[in-house]
Amino acid sequence: MPPRLSNLTYNPPREPYTSIVHRDDDILVLDKPSGLLSVPGRDPALFDSLIMRVRETFPQAHLINRLDKDTSGIVLMGLNKKAHSFIGPQFESRTTKKSYTAIVWGHLAEDAGFIDLPLAGDADNKPLHRVDHDNGRPSQTEWRVVERLPMPATRVTLIPLTGRTHQLRVHMQSIGHPILGDKFYAAGDALAAADRLMLHAGELGIVHPNGQPMTFTVPCPF
Repeated sequence: MPPRLSNLTYNPPREPYTSIVHRDDDILVLDKPSGLLSVPGRDPALFDSLIMRVRETFPQAHLINRLDKDTSGIVLMGLNKKAHSFIGPQFESRTTKKSYTAIVWGHLAEDAGFIDLPLAGDADNKPLHRVDHDNGRPSQTEWRVVERLPMPATRVTLIPLTGRTHQLRVHMQSIGHPILGDKFYAAGDALAAADRLMLHAGELGIVHPNGQPMTFTVPCPF
C-alpha cells in the first residue's frame, strides 16, 4: 500500500511562510515549497496549507490551480471573482502554458519524446493513479532531456498537454523513468535517491484579466 499522509508525517516548511512572485489587483502568483499542501486536508492536523496561509493576509484569495503536496513551484490565486472566472477556463481549455523540471531515474535513450497514455484513479490503491486503456482519460505529456547525470539520472523538462492528477509522475514511471524521491510511484534506488519529490512547476503562461499575455517563472530549487 502507498504511504498515506497523517498528522504524524505532515511537517510542512515554515520558512518562507509564503513566497509571493507577483501581485496585482487581480491575481497572486506564489512559489509553493515542496511539503506544503495547496489546500487543507480533512484531518484538522492537515489544516496548514498554502491557501490558508495566504488568506491570513488576502482573505478573498481563491486557488485557480494547485500542486501536489510534494511538488514545488507556481500556484496561481485569484483576488476577485472576475479574475477567477477569467483565468480558470484557460486551465480547463488547456490554453495555459505550463513547464516543469524533473529529475528522473535512469538515462533516457532519446533526447525528446511524447507520452500518450490514458490515466484513471486506482480504486484499489487510493490516492494513486494508473495507466488505464479501458477507462482512463486521455493524457499527453511532452518531455525533453536537459542533462544526463551520473547517478544514473536525467534532468528533463516536462510539458503537460493535459492536466490529470499525478499525470507527470505516472507517465514517467510508466516509461521506466520514475521521478526521484516519489513516494507513490518510485521504489528502491529511485526512491532513495532524493529526500523530496524532484518535480518543480517552474513556468506558467496565462492571459491576464486585463487581456495581456503574462508568463511567470520561479527558479528550480534542485
